[in-house]
Amino acid sequence: MNILITGITGLFGSQLAKEFSQLGKIHGLKKEHSKLDLLRDANYEIQWHKGELSDVESLLEALQGIDLVVHSAGLVSFSSRDKEKLHQTNTVGTANLVNAMLSAGVTKLVHVSSVAAIGRSPELSVINEEFKWVESPLNTDYAISKYWAELEAWRGEQEGLDLIVVNPSVLLGKATYGKSSTAIYSYVLEGNKYFPKGDLNFIDVRDAAIITRALVENQAWGDRYILNSCSLSYREFFTEMASVFEKKPPKIPVSNWQISLGSIIFSLLRTLGLSKSPLTKKTAMLAQQAIRFDNSKIQELLDYRYTSLRESLEWAKIP
Repeated sequence: MNILITGITGLFGSQLAKEFSQLGKIHGLKKEHSKLDLLRDANYEIQWHKGELSDVESLLEALQGIDLVVHSAGLVSFSSRDKEKLHQTNTVGTANLVNAMLSAGVTKLVHVSSVAAIGRSPELSVINEEFKWVESPLNTDYAISKYWAELEAWRGEQEGLDLIVVNPSVLLGKATYGKSSTAIYSYVLEGNKYFPKGDLNFIDVRDAAIITRALVENQAWGDRYILNSCSLSYREFFTEMASVFEKKPPKIPVSNWQISLGSIIFSLLRTLGLSKSPLTKKTAMLAQQAIRFDNSKIQELLDYRYTSLRESLEWAKIP
């Protein structure tokens, strides 16, 4: 089986390549100057195709002879300045890929969405795959772009694709990866004193990749699956992280009235290159919410044993 992975050079894409190499030959779509750092220890062959989601011709060329596409490419940003870029990369890019697959006769697609694409509701504390998207001030521009991208994937299914959608929560990778999902480590490593009052949903990136491969092996087409190991309060999560990384944990709960001021300060620090924290006013509002993404659908299907947070953090700490 020939498997094309978009976003293969990224945090999740590189781990997906490792898992899916057990099922067939890996083909990678990459931009001309993409960094291959996360694939330097790969013990399997990758056939490279130069291209990007905005270039339909390059997609059609890369899809020749492909049996399965794993679409993990995308942009993660919570900056208001990136609203249009998020739309073009995540939504339009997915539409381009779906259209190219339909034109090329490639029928199997694994679409990497996000729990952000499921949406949020202040009235609910537990959300599963059946939750219907609602307009909410808790929906970031990133969430909206991923929601519309997922709709494009489902449109592709209606037009003939076999589709599996996975919705991962925060992916825990190596702290040294420097990717968007690992920015959560920076908050503690920078010595911040405040913690949000809400919950953090997370999963080890290795677990997420194994489960995604297992879904394909189980022929779980035509459905979406939340990939989430656990939901912990930020206080518990940061305390455990601080213990592993030998740092002081944040000890002061942040109040709602501090959100606006805090997001302004962090925006300035990021602009000056003095902070890697992803905190904005909207993400800070989200971090105040006690919401758990339910993983029971995966558990009923696979009965998976997740890596513990301690094990994930110990692994993350190793360069």
